[in-house]
Amino acid sequence: MIARDNGGPAWRPRLVALDVDGTLPAWTEVETPADEPAGSRILAALYGVLAAGAHIVLCSGRAPGGITRVVDRLGLLDRVDDRMWLIASNGAALCRYAPLEVVHSETFDARPAVHALLARNPRALVAVEHESGYRLTAPFPDGELPGDMIVTRLEELLAEPVGRVVVRDPAATPEEFVALAAEVDLPGVDAAVGWSAWLDLTPAGVSKASGLRHVCAALGLTATDVLAIGDGRNDIEMLRWAGRGVAVEQAPEDVLAAADATTAPAEEDGVAQELARWFPC
Repeated sequence: MIARDNGGPAWRPRLVALDVDGTLPAWTEVETPADEPAGSRILAALYGVLAAGAHIVLCSGRAPGGITRVVDRLGLLDRVDDRMWLIASNGAALCRYAPLEVVHSETFDARPAVHALLARNPRALVAVEHESGYRLTAPFPDGELPGDMIVTRLEELLAEPVGRVVVRDPAATPEEFVALAAEVDLPGVDAAVGWSAWLDLTPAGVSKASGLRHVCAALGLTATDVLAIGDGRNDIEMLRWAGRGVAVEQAPEDVLAAADATTAPAEEDGVAQELARWFPC
């Protein structure tokens, strides 16, 4: 078991692992650092982390290209000497950027799990990432998936091993999907429910935490060196694993319970408030 420091007075993070959507929400929309929302302190806080010699790793359920867009918008590459590490697809893709390179990936046969879920909820939509977007059984609600959308038959969608599958039902509730994931036998698969009736399927044992283990090994760090901040159920393993795990205040109760501490909502610069404790700027 990892001995958690939990942010004691002698501790300082050497790596900051940040969820994107819901944790850095403004930066999913703006285009450049010049467009930072008025009064926001996020950029100054992130730049302070890098100036102190610590690493920033963005960790997301997004496909790699969806994370690189956020890196570009934050202007982080101008402040690092080497390529950044990124964790995409909830840990199924470990990347370096820029240029973008997937240096480690995990895949699985999603057919048994998806068919089991669709047997219980046949109206659900299914999507799989591809290089520039998603292949999906039918269109998702506007704005939910970035990139190109290619409608594809289910069997063709799942014909090859994949790193991550999204199952979505706009007519259902998150609570219904939490119950669905608990009730359906999903051998060899890990499932995480989002803020809506959205279910991410990844290979068993693959998570943002498993991706961070790879990154820390490459950098000569350990879990105790990591400060992790997130707001979603796909952040739970990462928050538990890190030396200090911090949940954004609006997170679901099970996410809050997994964290050592909470910070203010994303719209109130919660990330900047937490980072300022360790990297004054």
